[in-house]
Amino acid sequence: MLERVRSQDWPAGALYVVATPIGNLGDLGLRAWQALSQADVVAAEDTRATRVLFDAWGLTTPLMAAHRHNEAGAAQNIVARLREGARVALVSDAGAPAVSDPGARIVREVRAAGLRVIPVPGASAVISALMASGATSDENPAFLFAGFAPSKATARQNWLRQWGSLPVPVVLFESPHRLAAMLDDMLALFGAARLVTVARELTKRYEQVETLALEDAAAWLAQDAHRLQGEFVLVLHEAQADAADQGGQALEQADELLSALLRGVSVRDAARLAAQALGLPRDVLYARALALKQAD
Repeated sequence: MLERVRSQDWPAGALYVVATPIGNLGDLGLRAWQALSQADVVAAEDTRATRVLFDAWGLTTPLMAAHRHNEAGAAQNIVARLREGARVALVSDAGAPAVSDPGARIVREVRAAGLRVIPVPGASAVISALMASGATSDENPAFLFAGFAPSKATARQNWLRQWGSLPVPVVLFESPHRLAAMLDDMLALFGAARLVTVARELTKRYEQVETLALEDAAAWLAQDAHRLQGEFVLVLHEAQADAADQGGQALEQADELLSALLRGVSVRDAARLAAQALGLPRDVLYARALALKQAD
């Protein structure tokens, strides 16, 4: 198998975007290993973190820094190398570059220069959490990846209202020191019965994946101090049918109120007043008020 992978086509003058392990170093694929081995240089988000992976896998390819603070210059350097026929691999500290990690600018610059970009897939915290959560299925595989929530409470709550109202599971990242606050906000916004999967330290020694109702989340965290340590992926499961019906009824009620308000005030004021009365996001109500106004 190793010889078969090595003998595959490895075009020169191409950028190889390589997913690396999110924790367990054994999750580096053979094709990713070969891509990193055959590259003339590897552009890394943090060369020290990548060196740990290289030492584990016996890789000696030269490294260059390519992080969010030097990405513009790194992109120009990489394009110049590719035009000379070099193979360049791009990696982040863990997981897939350019997906909630630096690298997208480099990919865009390479593609804009008319050069080839080759993805080499691998470990993903998002997909790993979904695999262990049961939140999706072959009948309904849809989900939404929302990344990190805002750090401030009000902004985070508005962000949760926006994403959590959609009829799909929502995958998000959270830091240990904000995890409890995030779960409290979810409980307040989405109710006691809504399910959430807490995935901690995925692929690592102390991996833990727990699916529970939001009303039980705080007690579960309090049972063990270690549950507030590590890296977290949360899956907010899709609301059950009865909750979705309640959401639909709330929007119907909002439309009735907005229609009445629009007879005497502007779209902006109607959205503001309805948000105060119903506790729904103002941006959602503004969009509905605007649609009602245009239809009228």
